[in-house]
Amino acid sequence: MNNVKVEPFKVIGIAVRTTNENNQAATDIPALWEKFMKENVLDNIPGKIDNTVYSIYTDYEKDHTKPYTTLLGCKVEHLDIIPDGMIGQSFDGGNYVKFTTKGDLSKGLIINEWLEIWKMDLGRIFTADFEIFDQAKVQNPMDAEIDILIAVK
Repeated sequence: MNNVKVEPFKVIGIAVRTTNENNQAATDIPALWEKFMKENVLDNIPGKIDNTVYSIYTDYEKDHTKPYTTLLGCKVEHLDIIPDGMIGQSFDGGNYVKFTTKGDLSKGLIINEWLEIWKMDLGRIFTADFEIFDQAKVQNPMDAEIDILIAVK
């Protein structure tokens, strides 16, 4: 893990309100990914900077144990045009701790990293945490590399 500074950015995509309580996110987030793929959301995002997909956790009610919003989308130049069924949101950026996890996406790669992160005392501020799915690094899902950025004080 290392400390990084994230510049403000804008994202357009699709979202779901969920919670880790009763393992609800384990149902809601895969369903959101399925919708993202099935409805070809990536190709319908206007003004996207590139095809890197961001899975953003934001609008926390309190912390990771309470409801939050998961937004799947891409960074965009502006929020002038937001297609029906999608949302656009601006993020302030700030100080982050970056974790990089490598391995098989089908074997719980991401959730296992989150389980470790949740145990750490990072000084989290619960504004917007996110995963970065860089096309080049996830081409082979059995040997993927995902960056997870956690907002900190």
